[in-house]
Amino acid sequence: MNHQHVSDKQAHHHHHHHGANLHGKKLLWVTLLNLSITLVQLVGGVISNSLALLSDALHNLGDSSAIFIAFIANKIGRRNASDKNTFGYKRFEIVAAFFNAIVLIAICIFLFYEAYRRFMNPEPIKGMVMLWVAGFGLVANLLSVLVLQKEKEHNLNMKAAYLHLLGDTLSSVAVIAGGVFMVVYQVYWIDPLITVLVGVYIIYHTWHVLKESFDILMQGTPPGIKLGEIQESLEQLAEIKDIHHVHVWRLGDSQLFFEGHVNISNDLPVSASQRLIKRIEAILKEEFSFSHVTLQMEYNGCQANNGLIYRNTHENHQ
Repeated sequence: MNHQHVSDKQAHHHHHHHGANLHGKKLLWVTLLNLSITLVQLVGGVISNSLALLSDALHNLGDSSAIFIAFIANKIGRRNASDKNTFGYKRFEIVAAFFNAIVLIAICIFLFYEAYRRFMNPEPIKGMVMLWVAGFGLVANLLSVLVLQKEKEHNLNMKAAYLHLLGDTLSSVAVIAGGVFMVVYQVYWIDPLITVLVGVYIIYHTWHVLKESFDILMQGTPPGIKLGEIQESLEQLAEIKDIHHVHVWRLGDSQLFFEGHVNISNDLPVSASQRLIKRIEAILKEEFSFSHVTLQMEYNGCQANNGLIYRNTHENHQ
C-alpha cells in the first residue's frame, strides 16, 4: 500500500513536471512569434505612417518581453525551496505577473499621448500597407492565442500572457478595420481613435491581474475567505476557547496559508494538543482549502491582545 502511494506520488510529480515544461515551451514559441510581429509592424508602421501600426508594434514588443518574463518565471517557479528561500520561488511568478501588468498599462498611457498628438495633427496614411501588415499580425496573434487557450487557467502568469495576446489580436482586428476605412474614405483620424479604443480595452482587462498580483504581494486575505466564518467554525470545538492573531495569505495564486494562535479551554498534555491540531488542520484544509497550516497552541495566552487580528504588530517587537 505504501509502495503504491509512493508510485502515485512519483507519477503525479512527473505529470506536474511534464505539464510545467509544456507551459514553458509554449511560452517560448509565443515569444518568438510575437517578436516576428513586432519587427514586421515596425517596418510596416514606418512605411505606411500609421500610428496604430507603430503603437501595435510597441504593444507587441512590450508583450514579447512580458511573455518572455512569464517563460523565465515559469522555469524559476519550479525550483525547490532552499535554506535561503524556504518558501521556494513560486512568488516570482506573481512578481512577474505584476510587472507585466504595469508594463502593459504604461504602454497604453504612452499610446494615449501619441494618439492625442495625431488627433490634433492628422497625417495621411498608406492604407494598403497597413492592411497587409495588420493581417500578418492578426494571423500570428491568433496562433499565439490558440497555443495558450488551454493554459490560461494554469496560473496568474499564464493568464497575464494570454490577456496580452488577446489584446494584440483585437488590436489587429481594429487596425484592419481602420485600414479599410482609410483606403475607402481617406479618414485618417480613425488611426488614433483605434489606438485609444484598444488601449482602453487592454487596461480594463489588465487591471484585474494588476490588482490580484498586488494583493498577493501584500499578503492580503484571499478572495472568498471570510475570517469570521473560520473563527466560528473553529470555536465550535469544545476544546477551543478562542482563536486570535490570525494571518491568512497566498504564496502564489493558488496556495493558501493559515497561521494563528489557538487558546484552549483546559490545560492539555502535548499528545491531546496534537490530536486537536490534527482536527483543526482537517477543518481548515477540507472546508476552507488551506494547503499549509501553522498553529501556536496556548492556555490562557495573549491575554492583553486576543483579537482575531493583531492590529499593532509593530508593538510586538518592543
